[in-house]
Amino acid sequence: MLIVTTNDVAGRRITKVIGEVNGLTVRTRNVGAQLGASLKALGGGELRGLTKQMEEARHEALERLGEAASSLGANAVVAMRYDSNELGGTFQEILAYGTAVVIDEVV
Repeated sequence: MLIVTTNDVAGRRITKVIGEVNGLTVRTRNVGAQLGASLKALGGGELRGLTKQMEEARHEALERLGEAASSLGANAVVAMRYDSNELGGTFQEILAYGTAVVIDEVV
């Protein structure tokens, strides 16, 4: 599954627009990472535990996006974006969304 942030794919032609698709994950913060983040806040710097959790959540949302597009018969997603929200100070929602399309081979 080809997933791009652009509105088209260089060298390819969109032959069918299927429509909007998304992949969603909601995760709770790891207690250890949260404790480490609280301590790190005193001295500053990157919160590596939380960074890793966010990377994993984005990857999961992106995989779900690809699965959703594929289930509709798409072979690509264009105009992909991420959105993120914090829920109740404990949960993190990551949404990957875009437009499922069918693209042809090299034009």
